[in-house]
Amino acid sequence: MAVADAQSPRVGETTCGSLLQKLQEIWNEVGESDEERDKMLLQLDQECLDVYKRKVELAAKSRAQLLQALSDSRLELSSLLSALGEKTFTGVPEETSGTIKEQLAAIAPLLEQLWKQKEERVKEFTDVQLQIQKICGEIAGNSNVSESPVVDESDLSLKKLDEFQSQLHDLQKEKSERLHKVLEFVSTVHDLCAVLGLDFLSTVTKVHPSLKDSTGVQSKSISNDTLSRLANTVLALKEDKKQRLHKLQESATQLIDLWNLMDTPDEERKLFEHVTCNISASVDEVTVPGSLALDLIEQTEVEVERLDQLKSSRMKEIAFKKQAELEEIFARAHIEIDTEAAREKIMELIDSGNVEPTELLADMDDQIAKANDEALSRKDILDKVEKWMSACEEESWLEDYNRDENRYNASRGAHLNLKRAEKARILVNKIPALVDTLVAKTRGWEEDRGISFTYDGVPLLAMLDEYAMLRQEREEEKRRMRDQKKYQDLQHTEQEAPFGSKPSPARPVGTKKVVGPRANGGASGTPSRRLSVNAHQNGSRSVTKDGKRDLRPVAPMNYVEMAKEDAASHISGTDTVSASP
Repeated sequence: MAVADAQSPRVGETTCGSLLQKLQEIWNEVGESDEERDKMLLQLDQECLDVYKRKVELAAKSRAQLLQALSDSRLELSSLLSALGEKTFTGVPEETSGTIKEQLAAIAPLLEQLWKQKEERVKEFTDVQLQIQKICGEIAGNSNVSESPVVDESDLSLKKLDEFQSQLHDLQKEKSERLHKVLEFVSTVHDLCAVLGLDFLSTVTKVHPSLKDSTGVQSKSISNDTLSRLANTVLALKEDKKQRLHKLQESATQLIDLWNLMDTPDEERKLFEHVTCNISASVDEVTVPGSLALDLIEQTEVEVERLDQLKSSRMKEIAFKKQAELEEIFARAHIEIDTEAAREKIMELIDSGNVEPTELLADMDDQIAKANDEALSRKDILDKVEKWMSACEEESWLEDYNRDENRYNASRGAHLNLKRAEKARILVNKIPALVDTLVAKTRGWEEDRGISFTYDGVPLLAMLDEYAMLRQEREEEKRRMRDQKKYQDLQHTEQEAPFGSKPSPARPVGTKKVVGPRANGGASGTPSRRLSVNAHQNGSRSVTKDGKRDLRPVAPMNYVEMAKEDAASHISGTDTVSASP
């Protein structure tokens, strides 16, 4: 090798051959022996061999490292592809294509690309898991998320990412539903607080501070605890609303009862119209703000207490007003009652306190209703009585008119009296038929009710019988007067014929004027109360079904004779009392 190197020296270069030649020249000058020369050449060969060995070992080691790096790169490539869920990836070199360094150079950009993709994927996972963690914290009631979520880098596949995103979507939907439910609860609490007159902000702040109006919608708590407390708050407010409404309706009912009891004017009732309008409303129907506030309920209760205190003092006034109404009905129906005793009885009942005012007035209302019914049943007969009395007045006037010798004189108003006399004669001729009809209707009325029909305390049939008798007496009196007048005229004619004088008409001293049904002492043409009373005392001429006279007195409805013991326990009906004439 030394010879080969020596044969091809390069000018200006130091080679192994040139050095060996130089060494030979030195040995020649020195005179080294061949043994020493061989020994040293053998040493040089050994040293060269050692150098080559070292170089080979270094090269082998370097190759091993490159192979390891290539293996690691391929393993990392496989791991990244697996983590990213990539089953196939374009650009991956074959294991036997190219040198080791070429294979490493081909894998390096792929690894860099996958690393970037992995970093992006990890960021996506982190963002999704962070949102999931935040929403889960909000649902759990822990909105302060301090730690970043741990991402499992062994599985960064799109499938796994889709699972997290699906979970996030479900949580976002649940959050939206919870937020909607929270807002509904808050709105319900607001409406209930408005109706009940409560402070809304303080009420919802007690549930959670984030529920105030000043905070954003997304900042409101949606935790299970918040929802539970809101639900309990709504239930408590609804129960409070229900109790307050019941309490208000009770007070309103008492208020209306007292108003009706004391005939309170509409102007005073309108002051509590906002209270009484909810007397029959359901809980859900009451939505006006402040309609169930405590001060309003207290105000209503105070008014009820005030009216309750006034009730006893105004009861007498109201009762007497109803009694006056009852008396007016009886007066129009010509039913005689003892008004003084009735008022004394009312005073006694109210002062004793043994009867509830509402029961007393209800009983008096029942008395008024029955009195109206009684008056209605008598109306037809009373109308005919009025016609009869009016006809009797005309009859009385006609008698006076017929006795007037100057009725045909051309005096002022004579023609009017003449017309009236014509109408009066027609009306008087109808009196017998009117009396017969009145008698028939009165007897039918008495048979239906089993009592006597009285007119101002006097039996009507007795009055009609009395009128019939008086009318008969009047007819007889007329005949007697006509006969007497003829006799007197004949005497005057015989006595005064020689003198040629004409007797002046004169009313006989013994003439008796027959009273009509409204005559009072024979002056007014109305039935005499004294005569009617006497007729009633002598017995009514009404006839019952068995042919006997019905002498029973009328029993008009009245509150006077109500039994004390019944009034103390319960007023169930209307007692009647005989109306003495």
